[in-house]
Amino acid sequence: MSLKVGDTVPSATFTIFRADGPGPITTDELFKGKTVALFAVPGAFTPTCSAKHLPGFKIHAAELKAKGVDTIACVSENDVFVMKAWGENQGVGDAVLMLADGNGDFTRAVGLELDGSRFGMGSRSQRYSLIAKNGVVTELNVEQGGEFKVSSAEYMLAQL
Repeated sequence: MSLKVGDTVPSATFTIFRADGPGPITTDELFKGKTVALFAVPGAFTPTCSAKHLPGFKIHAAELKAKGVDTIACVSENDVFVMKAWGENQGVGDAVLMLADGNGDFTRAVGLELDGSRFGMGSRSQRYSLIAKNGVVTELNVEQGGEFKVSSAEYMLAQL
């Protein structure tokens, strides 16, 4: 069953890169008492993800925060080292929290997995974005296969 508006974000643990190295962050730590703009991509360093999706959230970070977003987070089924390298490559700094869902636990929990086997990518996340307030999903924007329309930062800004 896929996540929908009104649902509470399911419990899961991501890995993030901290000053002292990789470490866990739970969905409770990420979402409790905050407004979070989270977007998911099929893979770090992939064309649309690197050219449009992540850069859009970096460019519009200040506008999203001005509209009440406490945290902007990007999630992908990549390991923490890849997510760190991609964030550095894209120059996101502290604007976007890079979340590694290396085993796909969160992606499966929200029911938005994608079978990328025919492209040699294995299990991946669908492309989507969401807004959650105190862990409750208030907006959910899931892309149709191969599209990039409703999960952008610009689309999210219009929802806030």
